[in-house]
Amino acid sequence: MLLNFNVLTLNYCFFNSYICTLKKNYTQNKFIKKMTKADIVAKISEKLGLEKGDVQATVESFMEEVKNSLETGDNVYLRGFGSFIIKTRAEKTGRNISKNTTIKIPAHNIPAFKPAKIFVDGVKTNTEAKVN
Repeated sequence: MLLNFNVLTLNYCFFNSYICTLKKNYTQNKFIKKMTKADIVAKISEKLGLEKGDVQATVESFMEEVKNSLETGDNVYLRGFGSFIIKTRAEKTGRNISKNTTIKIPAHNIPAFKPAKIFVDGVKTNTEAKVN
């Protein structure tokens, strides 16, 4: 179990109702930033001066259209941002470790996102690499 506090991260294990400390990791005030759909809606609403409900409906409609396009077999290309594409995975042989048997995984399609070159270059130049 991972307990995350602002500056201190502690890892605990629970074994036979005893709590034991596995590792203490003191971070250097570097927090992982995550952006949710609600954050995107709030930023767009603030930037354009529109109601959050209208912006949320627009964002959800956009995501629904991308999903529907990919489900029908059409790729979505957004110039300067990237492409939502369908990748085909070939049939392969896998293993069921618990039963010690081999299984065939059939060929299937998966959705993927390929960022535009401008997008990749912007991320490379504006963010620093995180080394574990």
